[in-house]
Amino acid sequence: MKVVKFGGSSVSNAEQISKVIQIVTADADRRIVVVSAPGKRFKDDTKVTDLLIALTNTVLAGKNFEAGLKEVVERYAEIQRDLKLPAEVVETIEADLRGRIAARRANDAQFMDAMKAAGEDCNARVIAEAFTRAGFSAKYVNPGEAGLLLSDDFGNAQVLDESYSKLAALKEVQEIMVFPGFFGVTKSGDIATFPRGGSDITGAILAAAVKADVYENFTDVDSVCAMDPRVIDNPPAIDCMTYREMRELSYAGFGVFHDEAIIPAVRAEIPICVKNTNNPLAAGTMVVPKRAPDERTVVGISSASGFSSIYIDKYMMNREIGFGRRLLQILEEEDISFEHTPSGIDNISVVLASANLSEAKKNQVIHRIKTELNPDAVTVEHGLALIMVVGEGMHYTPGMAARATQAMAAAGVNLEMINQGASEISMMFAVKDADREKALRALGKSFFGI
Repeated sequence: MKVVKFGGSSVSNAEQISKVIQIVTADADRRIVVVSAPGKRFKDDTKVTDLLIALTNTVLAGKNFEAGLKEVVERYAEIQRDLKLPAEVVETIEADLRGRIAARRANDAQFMDAMKAAGEDCNARVIAEAFTRAGFSAKYVNPGEAGLLLSDDFGNAQVLDESYSKLAALKEVQEIMVFPGFFGVTKSGDIATFPRGGSDITGAILAAAVKADVYENFTDVDSVCAMDPRVIDNPPAIDCMTYREMRELSYAGFGVFHDEAIIPAVRAEIPICVKNTNNPLAAGTMVVPKRAPDERTVVGISSASGFSSIYIDKYMMNREIGFGRRLLQILEEEDISFEHTPSGIDNISVVLASANLSEAKKNQVIHRIKTELNPDAVTVEHGLALIMVVGEGMHYTPGMAARATQAMAAAGVNLEMINQGASEISMMFAVKDADREKALRALGKSFFGI
């Protein structure tokens, strides 16, 4: 049994939805179909989810919302007309949206979730109807009725463990099930949405619940590339990688799917296959618990900008029991998460996202570090990019760090920081953001010959 998920670009219009129907019905094992809200039809288009957010904000502001409502309804009407579905489909969608607006309660966050979820919910109903009209046995599945129970942390809801036993019953359904992504219901019956990557989360939960043989995640690329194709021309494709490799690469900028979104499938050790809706015969990229050793020492190189570091220097720091704990406790109490903590015997650096370190927050953190830890020096550096070189084979291959640093040195890139993960499947390098692309090109040439 396969759970298949189609992202916004895969269900943006009638042509794409027709491809979805062909893909699903070409394999009898594809029985649970998770769909997103309609995405962009062209470069400067607006996603339906964004239209719904704008509509909701108009309602919350007490302004006339008819124009915004009409714009959302027209997106579905276009799909309905092109798929030659009955006009009643659109009438039902408009009535549903008006009903959500009329049911608005005092909790604005819950209202926003109910409205945002309409994008996936309405699209799932349309797509289920399209399957049926095409002559296939299919039905829409309501997440709440199926048992997808979430916490009431609206906009950032988490799945409740009891959902898995309820959703397992879907394994016995013989029809094609079209399941809207992104949302579930709380125990009190309110609609709640997942954070970013929401439809991916739904697919991963369902794959884990029914113990699927594979979770197919359809997007708009043939496979995951070993490097960012927006920076590196024609990077090699990754045919197979492990969960750990995927996690390390996603952390620093790989955007095929949000790594935290697939945690349920990872924990259940369900293989994940990334495939292309527009080229479904391409093999795609498999993400698996383990893979056999091969000639690839490095599977991918990723990067992300927007980082800062706090550098603390104190003579004999290594002899001061509790120094590291107290430093990290300051960050915890200031509600700041950290990324890396490279250290020496007399110094330590904390790397964190610049977005978490506003000027006021920075001043507060530095003041506390100086007051509570009495360091010899504290400095903050902004404008850093992190580069991750990732591969399970690195654990068994000597000289990998030397190869990477020599490549960047030859390109004139100064390294601000180096940190190797404890698992030895990744190396992190911090460089000035201005040097990021130059560093990536140097590494691509060294490891992939591109």
